[in-house]
Amino acid sequence: MAPSGSASAAPATGNHIDAPRLQPFVFALFFIFGGITSLNDVIIPKLKELFTLSYTQAMLVQVCFFAAYAVIGIPGARLVQKVGYMRGAVAGLLLMMTGCLLFIPASQTAAYPLFLAALFVLASGVVIVQVVANPLISLLGKPETTHSRLTFAQAFNSLGTTIFPYFGAILILGTLATQSAGQLTGAALDAYRTAESQAIVNGYIGLAVALAVVASVVWLFRNSLVGEKHEASSGLAGLDLLGRPRFGFGALCIFLYVGAEVSIGSLIVSWLGQAHVLDLHGEAAGKLIGLYWGGAMVGRFLGSALLRLVTPGKLLALVAVGAIVLIGVATQTSGTVAGYSLLAVGLMNAIMFPTIFSLACEGLGGRSADGSGIINVAIVGGAVVPLFTGLIVDASGSIAIGLALPAICYAVIAGFGRFTLRAA
Repeated sequence: MAPSGSASAAPATGNHIDAPRLQPFVFALFFIFGGITSLNDVIIPKLKELFTLSYTQAMLVQVCFFAAYAVIGIPGARLVQKVGYMRGAVAGLLLMMTGCLLFIPASQTAAYPLFLAALFVLASGVVIVQVVANPLISLLGKPETTHSRLTFAQAFNSLGTTIFPYFGAILILGTLATQSAGQLTGAALDAYRTAESQAIVNGYIGLAVALAVVASVVWLFRNSLVGEKHEASSGLAGLDLLGRPRFGFGALCIFLYVGAEVSIGSLIVSWLGQAHVLDLHGEAAGKLIGLYWGGAMVGRFLGSALLRLVTPGKLLALVAVGAIVLIGVATQTSGTVAGYSLLAVGLMNAIMFPTIFSLACEGLGGRSADGSGIINVAIVGGAVVPLFTGLIVDASGSIAIGLALPAICYAVIAGFGRFTLRAA
């Protein structure tokens, strides 16, 4: 989740929007930050092996990455309000580039905390780019088609999450040595970690170069929004919105959805590597992560059409129940069925974020900026739920038992879908 939505800066007013010209730009942003976020699912098994981590310790990758949403979300929105959408996008892209380059000293010192710090900086840039992307999508069409349009845009996010893990697995997991870090000590262990982590560095240096190019292109369009204006943000005053049942329930579901999606994605390589599932390791298992995120991509293209025909709350409840069923099948079977059932949860995830987001924020009117700021902070669920999932797996010794927590998250989301039907 690679989560693909985020808080926006306050809705722009008085802008001249050239929709045909801006749509490719916005879709490209969704593609970029989706792909980079999904690479965490490849890095986790790599760092877990290099630093002989428990599942809980390995999940700190997601904790550091998604903590940025809580820390940077509201300041990022204020930055965009001050400098505008295009300049804000450039700032976010350059911060992402900086985070990528920080993998170089992290590798040279072979220190896990430095990898985590680099991920936090990278994620901070991702948050700012997302702050730009969502409001632009909302401004590129009629309000009544926002559910469908945002879902369609996030299909490009899923395209990134499908492609990046495949090539990341080849580059990063494909270099796992036959030797194990657990067999080494002292200087030999440090040398092994430095050498093996170079694969991570090579990948992120390539991303840094690509981000620099994209930032340069975006800078050329920095004045493309004529008359861009933003309402003043009320900062943390939006916390009072949590007292509104519909919004408070929706914010909770964003927290749980991102947490569930990230937890499952983080465990896929380990799940597929189990002897009773597919007995795949390293690169082979990593390549299949693309099916998880690819399911979300296909589902978002389909969902953008279905949401024009089916009540959003009803469709949300149905796909949440579908996710629970697939987790149940995966954990109660073995072999191909167990492996591909868990991967198929990605298809159920497809419309969840945009639908929860838009349902929660319906009727906020002039409080939309405050609401989206709080929703952005709720994405920190991607840090919290995976950590507790890892704790459960370590305590029980079973990934299947750990997957019960994401299933509970989906049950609450199904309840929200039904709630919106009653409240309509």
